[in-house]
Amino acid sequence: MSTPGSCDPTTIPSPKGGWSQSMTTVNDAIVVPPVISDMVQPTGILHPDGTYCPEGALWRRHRPISTEPERPAEIVQKVQGRWLWGGVLWAHFGHFLVESTARLWALAHLDRPIDGVLFVPKRPAVGEQIRGFHTEFLGLMHKDLPIRVVADPSQVEELVVPGQGFGLGEIIAGTPNYRNAIHSSFARDIRPNGPDKLYISRSKLGLGKGGLLGEEMLETYLAAEGYQIYHPQDHSLSDQLARYKAAKKVIAADGSALHLYAMVGRPDQKVAMIQRRQSSAHTLLTDNVRHFCKCDPLVIGALRMEWVPVDKQRSSRLSFGELNHAVIGRELREGGFITGGKDWPVLSEEERAKLLDEKGIKRDRFVESPDFERERIHMVRTARRARRAAREAERAAREAT
Repeated sequence: MSTPGSCDPTTIPSPKGGWSQSMTTVNDAIVVPPVISDMVQPTGILHPDGTYCPEGALWRRHRPISTEPERPAEIVQKVQGRWLWGGVLWAHFGHFLVESTARLWALAHLDRPIDGVLFVPKRPAVGEQIRGFHTEFLGLMHKDLPIRVVADPSQVEELVVPGQGFGLGEIIAGTPNYRNAIHSSFARDIRPNGPDKLYISRSKLGLGKGGLLGEEMLETYLAAEGYQIYHPQDHSLSDQLARYKAAKKVIAADGSALHLYAMVGRPDQKVAMIQRRQSSAHTLLTDNVRHFCKCDPLVIGALRMEWVPVDKQRSSRLSFGELNHAVIGRELREGGFITGGKDWPVLSEEERAKLLDEKGIKRDRFVESPDFERERIHMVRTARRARRAAREAERAAREAT
């Protein structure tokens, strides 16, 4: 059983400290990239004698998803210089923010300069590819510091290995060192620039990437309330951060953009998050915003339906939600985000069918979530029983007179 803040690097990283706030240095470190594309992968750091360096593992919730690799038969390259271990480099924006930046807190605690931040790829097929947002993010944290990705077994002259200060699980709160580094160093030169009211949309991403059926209608309602509809994937990180700093009221469909917002958000800003599927993932996002911004976001669970693949009938990254605009309007109004919202209608059957057709969603590929279908049937039966009871009560009252 692990203890909070344990100094044992084979235990769960804790936001209270312990090994997740420590640093170790490995000279002539052997870095072993993954060779399989899976959630859990043998990859990481070995000492020169072949023993494992557990401080370099990536943990998710209650387990490491990078595990001890075998010692490679051949060292393909030698990397000269002093490097900071960045861990696993994700191409997915949200996972990059939460899991690939988890060790950058150490930049504020180094006693000597480094040559850059060194990663292994999450997917072997990606190789040494570095995306634009990887470089831009690191530049917003520390100027002129290169990223290097090793896709072959390598020996690194000197590798500084910080503990995991952020991630998915309890560590979503971030260690004090991580939060302090983000608040003091990240995007500090970005000036607020943008409207007071911002809706962070996913509508351009499509339903296949965790979209929301009826989001365009929601955008119309919010635009009438003075909200700018913002599609973050169309803009640089610097532009996104300027907008997030400027807004006094932020509404967003739950997703990666809120992880970025949390890094610069403040207690005086109002934040509302609209759930896009029936999943516990939103609790981690809520905790992230709460701990980093020191505020309690309004979480709106307003799914009228969740549509799931026929062959995988459960909530997942392949499913998508259908919004209940009436519930969203009521909760946003009660939360002080809008003044109207009393007459926001839900999609009619005709509007729903038209949207599904326009977005290329075939009814033979997606069906109603069994959970939502059971709830809908239960509500219909409950309403029917209530009407029957009312009629019987009315009849009894007439007979009594």
